[in-house]
Amino acid sequence: GKTTAALNLALVTAMSVGRRVLLVDCDLRRPKVHVALGLRPEAGLAEVLADEVPLDRAVIQVEGTSLAVLPVRRRPSNPSELLGSDRMRALVEEVARSFDQVIFDLPPTLAMPDAKTMCELVDGIVFVVRADQTPQDDVTAALDVLDRRRILGLVLNATDAKPERYGY
Repeated sequence: GKTTAALNLALVTAMSVGRRVLLVDCDLRRPKVHVALGLRPEAGLAEVLADEVPLDRAVIQVEGTSLAVLPVRRRPSNPSELLGSDRMRALVEEVARSFDQVIFDLPPTLAMPDAKTMCELVDGIVFVVRADQTPQDDVTAALDVLDRRRILGLVLNATDAKPERYGY
């Protein structure tokens, strides 16, 4: 659900007239953004971070929108090192200057250090929790790993709430 939430946020944000939005797939282990959008990238985040291709060659404009995507093409053997690199920090600064809004789709918080590393580079975090699946202890642990001051909100997805039961 994290990729769906990031993608929907990026698409809605890109609907603003004249607003340039970039969605960066930072899940270098299990990337899904390009699949969800039906894209066939020739290059992606790993290639940009390895200085194999320039950023503009890896970014794909989503047809009919002002949304651009920096997908993952190659799955590197060292994703945590790449996301924690000086090159990644420079890339975040570069895209922040080039786009009005940048949204990062990050890997799960507790599985590896990637999300924690990236959270130190962003202005805010939207935390996604799957209803009736994610244990409360895992939510608490993930929030402890992240900088709670950067949490902008929480998305509770896959809920089976009935409007007549809970109101609106």
